[in-house]
Amino acid sequence: MGRETGLRELKKARTKTAIQRHALRLFREQGFHATTVEQIAAAAEVAPSTVFRYFESKEDLAVLADYLSMRPRFTEVFTGQPAELNPVQALRRTMRTVFAEMEPEERAARYERDLLWLVVPELWGANLGTLTGARRLLNELVAQRVGRGPDDAAVRALTDALVGVTLGVLMDCARTPGADPAAAVDAALAQIETGLPF
Repeated sequence: MGRETGLRELKKARTKTAIQRHALRLFREQGFHATTVEQIAAAAEVAPSTVFRYFESKEDLAVLADYLSMRPRFTEVFTGQPAELNPVQALRRTMRTVFAEMEPEERAARYERDLLWLVVPELWGANLGTLTGARRLLNELVAQRVGRGPDDAAVRALTDALVGVTLGVLMDCARTPGADPAAAVDAALAQIETGLPF
């Protein structure tokens, strides 16, 4: 019974991911407003009622907090980094580890997710809460690593610098076909780690 329940939940998770993946592709190709739930359902090879079983509205398809989320694995890997690493070093190692663990298809889908919400206005608006949550999580992890509170001015400044640099790199990657977002973010974080050369 437990195995059947597990398989059923896995199938449901895959269906939900497939629906959202097709929705994002159509949002990119046609625009958010021009895309209908019927088109998304047809692309995902499910009935429109199945789409609404997983997402209450088309707007909910634009919220990416749970779509290909790295949060649990990111948290686990970051907190497991050696204590002697500073927060930037720990973040770089974490990002390299998490992306290296992904299959190429999963990594490509994650890249698309991370870049698409920066160029489709409706996705940007729908995911400001996701960005705020990621910032809060990173702030808590950095605070824990350096033994200070999350409201410490230095912790907040470093967190916001890391978030800002990452967003800037992803915005550039969104306009650069064939870019490798993970490598680009790592290179930018290396600049922070070693200090600015001026």
